[in-house]
Amino acid sequence: MKTLKYLIVLIITVTSLSSCNTSTSKENSKVAYQCPMKCEGDKVYLEQGACPVCKMDLKPTSKMVKKVLSTMISDESIFNLTSKWNNQDNKEIELKELKGKTLVMVMIYTTCKAACPRLTADMRNINAKIPNELKEDVQFVLVSIDPENDTPEKLKAFAEENFLTEDQWTLLQGTESGVREFANVLAVKYKQISPLDFSHSNIISVFNPGGELVHQQEGLGVDNKETITKIIETIKTY
Repeated sequence: MKTLKYLIVLIITVTSLSSCNTSTSKENSKVAYQCPMKCEGDKVYLEQGACPVCKMDLKPTSKMVKKVLSTMISDESIFNLTSKWNNQDNKEIELKELKGKTLVMVMIYTTCKAACPRLTADMRNINAKIPNELKEDVQFVLVSIDPENDTPEKLKAFAEENFLTEDQWTLLQGTESGVREFANVLAVKYKQISPLDFSHSNIISVFNPGGELVHQQEGLGVDNKETITKIIETIKTY
């Protein structure tokens, strides 16, 4: 009887694995086609043909494959964190909602007068050096280390003052515990030294679309060539 139960469990397991593998294979084999001039924005087609606007031949794109692969989360992924965050538009999100894109992340606070403006400028500089055709695959995220004062309204104002208003910029307010947990993952140290002032690490981190840390840049105004190379490499890999 025990042997029979074991065989049944084994058969079910093998069947499930086979089914999963088949599904993944089918998903990964899908090819999407898109106008090379993007006449219709990010619209894709499942069959070859010509763009209805400019009549150019549609070109294969790996967007659908990327989307399938990015749903897998490893133990090292920041998407395992369950903390809640408010973005600059006062929308509550979890970090896992950012999956699917290469993430460039930094921790700042809006009342900072020294390091944070320079970190923000470094982020803008990195963004400016990413080729235009790859920009839609990268998201720049600024996480506040001062959740008590950096409300969504203040983050919104900070974004406007610092020219971070395009869709690829996200600013986040969390909870004290959520921010501390996230900082520990990034090895970012910070300490409040007055009601509106903090001492903190100056680190820009790059994560792949699965939320795994792949690169860090430490310092202010440093040569960002290695960081940009890593971002581009990560986008093309995933």
